[in-house]
Amino acid sequence: MTSFKTDLLVIGGGSGGLSVAAGAVQMGADVTLLEGGKMGGDCLNYGCVPSKALIASAKHAHAMTTGAPFGITPREAEVDYAAAKDHVTQVIKGIEPHDSVERFEGLGVRVITEYGRFTGPNTVQAGDHEITARRIVIATGSSPFVPPIPGLEDVTHYTNEDIFDLRERPDHLLIIGGGPIGMEMAQAHVRLGSRVTVIEGAKALGKDDPELAAIALERIRAEGVEIAEDALAESITSQDGVITVKTKDGRSFAGSHLLMAVGRKANIGSLDLDKADIRTTRAGIEVDASLKTTNRKVYAIGDVAGGLQFTHVAGYHAGVIIRSALLGLPSKATERHIPWATYTDPEIAQVGLTEVQAIKEHGKDRVEVLRFDYAENDRARAQLDTTGLIKVMVVKGRPVGASIVGAQAGELIQTWALVIANKLKIGAVAAMVAPYPTLGEINKRVAGQYYVPRLFENEALKKIVRFVQRF
Repeated sequence: MTSFKTDLLVIGGGSGGLSVAAGAVQMGADVTLLEGGKMGGDCLNYGCVPSKALIASAKHAHAMTTGAPFGITPREAEVDYAAAKDHVTQVIKGIEPHDSVERFEGLGVRVITEYGRFTGPNTVQAGDHEITARRIVIATGSSPFVPPIPGLEDVTHYTNEDIFDLRERPDHLLIIGGGPIGMEMAQAHVRLGSRVTVIEGAKALGKDDPELAAIALERIRAEGVEIAEDALAESITSQDGVITVKTKDGRSFAGSHLLMAVGRKANIGSLDLDKADIRTTRAGIEVDASLKTTNRKVYAIGDVAGGLQFTHVAGYHAGVIIRSALLGLPSKATERHIPWATYTDPEIAQVGLTEVQAIKEHGKDRVEVLRFDYAENDRARAQLDTTGLIKVMVVKGRPVGASIVGAQAGELIQTWALVIANKLKIGAVAAMVAPYPTLGEINKRVAGQYYVPRLFENEALKKIVRFVQRF
C-alpha cells in the first residue's frame, strides 16, 4: 500500500472533475484525480456527445425526405445504421485526447486509474494507494436508473450506456421513458428508419412548459413516433425475438428492441460515504449552497450533488468550488441562471422560471409574459422553420425566466441566460441590434413586446407626441 498526501483529491474524471483538476493544478495546487472508468465520464462516452452525433446523422436522413417545399425532389434516405454509429465513435475519439490521462498528467495532475472509497474523514483508498487530502471533491456523476419492472431482468434491454454500441438498426424500438433522453432517441431512430414507440408513465416531456412541449411532441408524432402517455409499465416479457411491455391500464406494446430511459441515479454506492460522515438524500449527496457536504472538507459537484443533471452544471460547480477550496473566497451555487436544452426537432430550451413557476412565486398580477412566434421572423420563414414560440417572464422590468421551442432554441436561450445571470433589465435586449435576417432577432422582438402597451397603447404619450408635432 502506497500512502501520500495531496492538496486536492478529485474523485471522478467526468466533466466536473476534470474541470476542477485542470483549474486547480494550473493555479498551483497539488492535485490527484481518481477515475476507474473512462476519462470524460458519461457526457463524452454515453451521453451528450454520442447522442448529438447520432441526432446529426438522423437530421441528414430526414432532410433528404423533406426538400419538396424548397424545390428539391424528396428521396428516401438509404441509411447505413452501422456507419451512423461509426460517426458517433469518431466524434468521441476526436474529443478523447482533451479528456485523456496523458493530457492531465501533462498539466501536472497525478492521475490514478482506480475507483476510490473513503476510509476516513479525509482519506481515500484507490487500488493500492491510500490518499490523505486537505480537500476532496466528489464528482462521480450519475448512471441510468433501471426500475425493477417484473420480467425486465430476463429481457435484453439497453440504456444510454450501451445503445450507442448497437450496430444493427432496431426494427421496432420500444422506449420506456418520455423525458429528454427518450424523446431525443425516439426522433433520431424514427428518422434513421426504425419504428419507435415511447411508453411514458406520466406525460412526455413533463418537466417542460406544457405549451412548448405540446408543440415539439406534435412534430415528433407527425414524423411517426408513437407516444403512449399515462402508460406505467407493469411487466416485460420476450418471446421469439419479440419484446412485450404491458402497462397497468391494460395496454400492450410489442417491439424488437427495448431502451430504458426513465431517469438517472447518483453514483455513490461504492464510496463508503459513512466512513467520512457524509450524509445523502434520495437524490444524491447532501450539500449546502457552497456545495460542501456534511464533512466540511469534502465537496460534491455535478449530478452526484442531487440537483440539475447537466454537463454544464458540473462545469459551473467546478468554478464555484475552485474559488472556495483554493482561494478561500465565499462562493455559492445557484440554479436560477442555469439554462438547459432538449435536442429534439424543434428544440426546447429553458432558463430561470417557467410561466407557471413565475406566477406561483411572484403572483399573477406581477408577472408579464412576453410572447413572440417564430412565424413572425423572416429568417424562420426563409428556412421554413416557422414552428416555434418564445415566452419571457418579466417582473418589474427584469426577466426571471425564458422558455423557447423552435429551431436553435439552445442557441437563442443563451441571451436570456446572460440576462438573468447578470440581473439585466428587459431593455438590455430590446436595445440590442441583431443582424438581419437571423433567428436571433426573435430575442429582440420578444423583448420589444414589453414596450408595446407602454408606447403604442399609452394615450398620455400620444397626446405628448401630437403636441410636439405642432412645432
